[in-house]
Amino acid sequence: MRKGIHPEYGPVVFRDRAANHAFLTRSTLVGRPGGRTVEWEDGHTYPVVDVEISDVSHPFYTGTARVLDTAGRVERFERRYGKRGGA
Repeated sequence: MRKGIHPEYGPVVFRDRAANHAFLTRSTLVGRPGGRTVEWEDGHTYPVVDVEISDVSHPFYTGTARVLDTAGRVERFERRYGKRGGA
């Protein structure tokens, strides 16, 4: 690899504020200079990046997603406005 063209890659704590959940991973995203840091379980201090949604709070991953009743919607539309005429 060429030197000097790649961003720094290091440990970062991503914190899901909605679910009060944090996880440590490696990323090129290191937060703002002079930004927040957090002391992790291992005793080291890492930069923090706050996220709005993670696998803990996203409805798809948590199983709280609602299934829409599209068949019922079509029937209700047809009752209200009538069925579409033939060709």
